[in-house]
Amino acid sequence: MADALNCQKDTARTILSRKGDYLLCAKDNQENLKKEIEEYVQDETLRRSMGKKTETEKNRERVEKRTAYVTSRISWMQEKEGWEGLKCIGAMHTEFEAKGVKGSEWHYYIASRELTAEELLRHARMEWSVETMHWLLDVHFSEDQCRIEDKNIQQNLNMARKLAINLIKKHKERTASKRALSKIMFDCLLDPSYICDIMEN
Repeated sequence: MADALNCQKDTARTILSRKGDYLLCAKDNQENLKKEIEEYVQDETLRRSMGKKTETEKNRERVEKRTAYVTSRISWMQEKEGWEGLKCIGAMHTEFEAKGVKGSEWHYYIASRELTAEELLRHARMEWSVETMHWLLDVHFSEDQCRIEDKNIQQNLNMARKLAINLIKKHKERTASKRALSKIMFDCLLDPSYICDIMEN
């Protein structure tokens, strides 16, 4: 599973050459590919012929309804020949409501193996969790601005940052704290003994 930045033909070929399968998100960096999938999915008659799976989740005041659509009927695609091993396209429609405000968004995908709608839903959810962690690392540790070139040091720092965030999350769950991660981190700077509370099991 890779985000839009990695939706490249070379990436797809490399994954297949290493005996893997790809699931790539098509966005504006692959304009023609995205447009073809979008036009197919947004045709209500064609969309009804696709595999479909819906789930609804409530997280505090936010309610999300996610619907996945997939099809392996892709012989009509002009872009198909440029993507080695392409066997399936999919779409994810997310509808959300928070504090009375409603919104929705679509994401489009290509895959090198035939997926069920349930599988697309599960894999897309995994991508979102990765993106959420990346966002937290960048916001709280400015990870994207790190200029350390040594790969081992980069990996060690990344693991340490993830450990810190996970410890704070568990602390918040254990204590039912509603304080933001950034405020808890600042508390630790002001009072290092507070770190012991964070690290309690």
